[in-house]
Amino acid sequence: MYNTQFQIITDITPARLAQVIELMTELPEFDQERSIAEFKQRLYGRDALLMLCFVEGELVGFKLGYSLDEQRFYSWLGGVLPDFRGIGLAQKMLSAQEQWAAEQGYKAIQIKTRNRFKAMLNLLIKNSYQVIDFTQVADDVSQYRLSLQKQLTDDVY
Repeated sequence: MYNTQFQIITDITPARLAQVIELMTELPEFDQERSIAEFKQRLYGRDALLMLCFVEGELVGFKLGYSLDEQRFYSWLGGVLPDFRGIGLAQKMLSAQEQWAAEQGYKAIQIKTRNRFKAMLNLLIKNSYQVIDFTQVADDVSQYRLSLQKQLTDDVY
């Protein structure tokens, strides 16, 4: 069994963002490079949550999201290194993000993904996320962008 540790960070510094950007270069799903400036622009003035996942002291995954408004939290980016998939790390980060968002008073979490990320879609559906919209991209069904949402409270948003 691996020794795993999760850090929940709400004061997101440029050094932390640099860690995330470096990790993203090792995740095959991220085919475009992102800059610290892009992260700052997206996160500026919003409540944000960065979760880092360590296995045996090595950074192997992350989950990053921010507030859309007072009631909705957006799970923007996340991933786990391929060598560490299948051991429940993504599930633990998703559950922790949901718990944190609920404790902050958010009523729903939204997330976007693509049809081609089947493991992510399966994880989201297993955790009661529902498709609320999709965007067709060219004629390639695998590239369709899906928007999903999970209610965190019984209040209908």
